[in-house]
Amino acid sequence: MGFPKFKKEYYGYLFIAPFIIGFLIFGLYPVYNTLALSFTDTTLMSRNADFVGLANFERLFADDVFLNAVRNTWLIWILNFIPQIGIALLLSAWFTDTRLKIKAVGVWRALFFLPNLLVPASVAALFFAFFSFYGPVNQFMVRYGLLPEAMHYLQSVPVMRGLVIFIQWWMWFGQTVIIVMAGMTSIPISLYEAAMVDGATASQMFRRITLPLLKPILIYIFVTSLVGGMQMFDIPFLLTDGRGSPNSSIQTNNILMYMKFASSKGHIGAASSVGVLVFLMTSLCALGIFYFLGENENSNTGKSWKNLFKKKS
Repeated sequence: MGFPKFKKEYYGYLFIAPFIIGFLIFGLYPVYNTLALSFTDTTLMSRNADFVGLANFERLFADDVFLNAVRNTWLIWILNFIPQIGIALLLSAWFTDTRLKIKAVGVWRALFFLPNLLVPASVAALFFAFFSFYGPVNQFMVRYGLLPEAMHYLQSVPVMRGLVIFIQWWMWFGQTVIIVMAGMTSIPISLYEAAMVDGATASQMFRRITLPLLKPILIYIFVTSLVGGMQMFDIPFLLTDGRGSPNSSIQTNNILMYMKFASSKGHIGAASSVGVLVFLMTSLCALGIFYFLGENENSNTGKSWKNLFKKKS
């Protein structure tokens, strides 16, 4: 008995089936399960689970700890993303500008990307050792008279926030540089040549050619960075005692979700409610990014240079 033969047009479904099955099991089902658990009082230590409606969400919004975690997450993400995208655009413009003739561009890109290859746990341990009371930073500052005595950096709110912001920027800006450079190198050179003939300056070409044509790349960077920022956990968690100290200044959404689970006998329902709110917040912001940065009828992308650079009469 022979095996049934598939028609040629069905082979595509066979090839994409592993991805679809994997997505349904490991992607879509966890989202559905988290949403369902957020309306219950499920715990790991009990077989009974009752439907509690919006009680978990009501407790969250009535708790200043949750609102503080949301503020911390947004503050840390915004303050590391602004220099990340700014420096990435600047470096990419330099590296792709043939007039500057920068040598060893590939080496520079590799050096900038190296921090992204490091394990976050090792990076957090390294900076924790650097800024500990008897660490190299205090030794240098005290020995050379820059500080009268050693400082408790890990107990300072500005220092800890600054460290997390710097580490997040340092680890990810190299990847952003590579992505932006890939987008810039895909822009046809003929557009820049036409703009130069029309008398456009470098800043005009950047604003009128580079940025509009980089919109798809920028949307991708904004959304992926937003998703990563809202899920920030490892660096702030490992730099402190696991609670986002000092004064919960670097406590993020995911740290709070872990605390809701770990400090309440495995209360999965309470932790899931945090995850649902983070998911909704991230989704709404991502939709806003698509709306404001997406292509529309008033976009300058694709317009002729005669319309963009009109010579003064």
